[in-house]
Amino acid sequence: MLTCLIRNWRQSAEFTILAPTLEVANNSFGPAKDMVAFEEPDDDEQLADLIQVQTHIKTLTHREKNATLKVIAADPNTAAGKKSVGTLVEELWLFGKQANAKEMLREALGGLASRPEGFVIWITTQSDEPPAGVFKEKLQYARDVRDGKIHDPQFLPIIYEHPPEIVKSKEPLRAENLGMVNPNLGYSVDRAFLEREHRKASEEGEASLRGFLAKHGNVEIGLALRSDRWAGADFWEAAARAPGLSLAELINRCEVIDVGIDAGGLDDLVGLAVLGREKDTRNWLVWTHAWAHPSVLERRKEIAPRLRDFEGKGDLTMVAHMGEDVRDVAEIVSAIHEAGLLDKVGVDPAGIGSVLDALADIGIPEDKVVGISQGWKLTGAIKTAERRLATGSGAQTGAGEAVTDGALMHGGQALMAWCVSNARVVPVGNAVNITKQASGTGKIDALMALFNAVTLMALNPTALSGGSIYDQGVGI
Repeated sequence: MLTCLIRNWRQSAEFTILAPTLEVANNSFGPAKDMVAFEEPDDDEQLADLIQVQTHIKTLTHREKNATLKVIAADPNTAAGKKSVGTLVEELWLFGKQANAKEMLREALGGLASRPEGFVIWITTQSDEPPAGVFKEKLQYARDVRDGKIHDPQFLPIIYEHPPEIVKSKEPLRAENLGMVNPNLGYSVDRAFLEREHRKASEEGEASLRGFLAKHGNVEIGLALRSDRWAGADFWEAAARAPGLSLAELINRCEVIDVGIDAGGLDDLVGLAVLGREKDTRNWLVWTHAWAHPSVLERRKEIAPRLRDFEGKGDLTMVAHMGEDVRDVAEIVSAIHEAGLLDKVGVDPAGIGSVLDALADIGIPEDKVVGISQGWKLTGAIKTAERRLATGSGAQTGAGEAVTDGALMHGGQALMAWCVSNARVVPVGNAVNITKQASGTGKIDALMALFNAVTLMALNPTALSGGSIYDQGVGI
């Protein structure tokens, strides 16, 4: 960016380094300032004669063109009205965690409309959590341009990451592969340091290793694993053996279905889990959905970008008015009931009132709705889900073998991966407890709904006589 400032021809041009935090802004301004201030004394031409450094406002000014290079921390007030010729967006992964990042970046980059020579540079490491928000969008766009799915001759993606087949095969776990994504290894990046940190992270466990690989190997985190995680999280990704599973497909493949519901307040989600037992194989298939009121985006700004991502994928619905969520839930339950496959509906007793009303309004018999005890009493469901996930992941059968042993499998929905990674285990004597309080701001509503459904399916309900949803003309 300093080179661009020196070579610029436009009078009073603006160049900007946009950083997500004040600390990152300081890290960006320091090297640029030192390039100007600290030169060899015998140099014929001193940059200090051409560039004025104003540390208090983090600005470098070209004395002849009156052009500026300014480093700013992200804020709608500081980014508004910028007419930058060139902008460098630093550590985009951190912008992905900010609720208003997309609008702020749009405002900051609006000046390019009147600067035909203008440019934007996006630089970032991989996120320490599953990608979200503007970072996820820009990363996917860059990959699509790189792979030829999108034609954009003015966008040049330079991405240092392992090919997908290597990531799936766990090859990036080897220290010798780090050179593939560290082009400066042995120069500005110390090989001995990376190998030592890789060894330490490997010994500390998978959670630490994933964090190391995200920062030094650019390996995208699909599921954030922590030391107090639910044991089933270790098998969740591998159990996605029904890619893209839809509700209609689940109904068509199953002989009996149990539904779990977890309804919360304004700053919670309404989680729904549909758990079906597949014909012939007796595998358990899971499909989930969640609903949220827009107020959760204000109350929980730190997760707002991620909720918007789930909405875009179709895993989450934003409702304009309270009550629309449980009505949607009731309609799904009704479709399963009309298909002749509904065994029971399991609900947290604390939030059963509105759900009961909605189900009664749509004609679901009251005896079909069961209150599921929460807290440590869910231990049986939690452990059952763990064991069946381990089977569904191939941990017991081998990754290439067909699973026909009552495994729990799912379609790989991003919403559920997030809920699973948010779950925290609190030991209670010989039992385990997974609570919303222990999970902090991360939501687990869809996972709690799954445990409610598992409680019912574990009772081995009798296969019902429902036929194909398509034969019966039931719409989902």
